[in-house]
Amino acid sequence: MTKIKYVFAILVLMLTVAVSCKKDNPSANIIPPRDRGEEAIRAQAEIETFLETHFYNYEEFQADPENFSLKFDTIAGDNASKIPLIDQVSSKDVKDLVDDTVIYKLYYLKVREGGGDEHPHSCDRTTNTYDGRLMNLDLFDSSVIPVKFDLVENPPATAIIRGLQQAIIEFKGAEGEPITNPDGTVSFQNYGIGAVFIPSGLAYFQYPPPTGGLDPYDQVIFSFELFAFEVLDHDEDGIDSYIEDLNENGNVYDDDTDGDGIANYLDADDDGDGRLTEYEIEIVNGVVTFPDRNGNGIPDYLDPSI
Repeated sequence: MTKIKYVFAILVLMLTVAVSCKKDNPSANIIPPRDRGEEAIRAQAEIETFLETHFYNYEEFQADPENFSLKFDTIAGDNASKIPLIDQVSSKDVKDLVDDTVIYKLYYLKVREGGGDEHPHSCDRTTNTYDGRLMNLDLFDSSVIPVKFDLVENPPATAIIRGLQQAIIEFKGAEGEPITNPDGTVSFQNYGIGAVFIPSGLAYFQYPPPTGGLDPYDQVIFSFELFAFEVLDHDEDGIDSYIEDLNENGNVYDDDTDGDGIANYLDADDDGDGRLTEYEIEIVNGVVTFPDRNGNGIPDYLDPSI
């Protein structure tokens, strides 16, 4: 069973603070954006070339997973016989949030899924370490102390980048409860370990962070360890935010029942009838149910006629 120790104090990163694994405000010098579809094609080719010519230290993981640190290197010389990443990664299709006609093939490496019971949802809060690198493997950001990320926040421009979000939800946290040790450290067992290779359209596109040496349209790599997650109710209406993704497309921004410009996961009155959502649902022993008093198949909290 693998475990890792960290100081118990968990650093909480607020998404309103600019850090390089979250989107920053555009600079004063506006850069005309490239065509997102064309850029997606270029990004995929660059990423696939990297995956075909690089490997990760899988032999070190097999030999000593308890003290493993994920690293990448070029397949050449003494490493000429290593298994390329392209043969070890998984992929998923992810839509561009700006232009939904553009679909990216997002590659991610699942070193270990994690022993937890469930995957986080795309609007939960995770506890993880991470490092961010350019495609030449230069480090531009990292935290070896576990930090907390809201996987979604409003508005989208301040959220964790979509590529990292979409990879993290493919993993699970640690197995069982964390163990507090006599020296004040905490042990996590069988936690998730992975990496994701992110095209610019799912990262920073033309507005990279001001520090770290990133250029516009850079592809990036994030490695991470996932320890735990919390299910969030952003508007505190009694309904977990992931349930308010009514069309179940993993994007809570586009569910707005009353059309008031406020997505349901942030709207305390989802149907705009003047009666707060928390009074149109029922919670018994922590279980939420959705009454439908007129029997029309629409829960009261989404039915403005109730």
